[in-house]
Amino acid sequence: MSTASAVPARQPLAGRVAVITGASSGIGAASAEHLAGLGADVALLARRADRLDALAERVREKGGTALVLAVDATDRASVSAAADRVAAELGDTDLVFNNAGVMLAAPVEDVASDQWQRQIDLNITGLMNVVGAFTPQLVRAAAERGVADLVNTSSIAAQNVFPKFAVYSASKAFVSHLSRHLRAELGPRNVRVAALEPGIVETELQGHVTDQGALDWLAGTRETMEWLTADDIATTVGFLASLPPRVNIQQLTVLPTGQVD
Repeated sequence: MSTASAVPARQPLAGRVAVITGASSGIGAASAEHLAGLGADVALLARRADRLDALAERVREKGGTALVLAVDATDRASVSAAADRVAAELGDTDLVFNNAGVMLAAPVEDVASDQWQRQIDLNITGLMNVVGAFTPQLVRAAAERGVADLVNTSSIAAQNVFPKFAVYSASKAFVSHLSRHLRAELGPRNVRVAALEPGIVETELQGHVTDQGALDWLAGTRETMEWLTADDIATTVGFLASLPPRVNIQQLTVLPTGQVD
């Protein structure tokens, strides 16, 4: 495929190779199915192989191509090996949805250092492992096909202040600022970089939270607004990747209509 306009509108991603991290549930799983429905061959990366197998089966039942790679994003060697397999079995990746992450909350005075480290390891180091492993493929694919995409999952927390979510919010601020820098480096080489900043989305992410005050706050938001769904974000990722090659939305915030902070 030489340009996005060469494929039918109903499958704008036909011929493209998409890697989705955090693909075993939530936004990652929904995005994998959606991108496959738009015509992309999808590589599914996450730790829970059984869930990936079930997801791949759903993709294949609909006529899509799916490659399952049980990978811990915090393991650089494992991510690098996964990148090699994608290139060997599907071709160079030209769309990376860098989505693996975790959200934990606690007052800073609790010194929940294990939680701090877990978020830093996955939300920052894991994200960078994926960037490092797949950027060479993105650059090659962009040179050949005219466009490639790196979409990093950030959060509205990168912009706003949420008590008890300090480390999570800071990790997402890293993602958003990093994405701007990567775009400056890679944009001239036809690799579009976008930071996707969702508000509250109904996923497993909230299930990781153990702090009662944070849980009470999340429960309260359910009474005042309808949360986003994983499918809402999947549709957004497909939209970003389906734009003409000349268009790069650098930063996109997607909020529930009722969310004001």
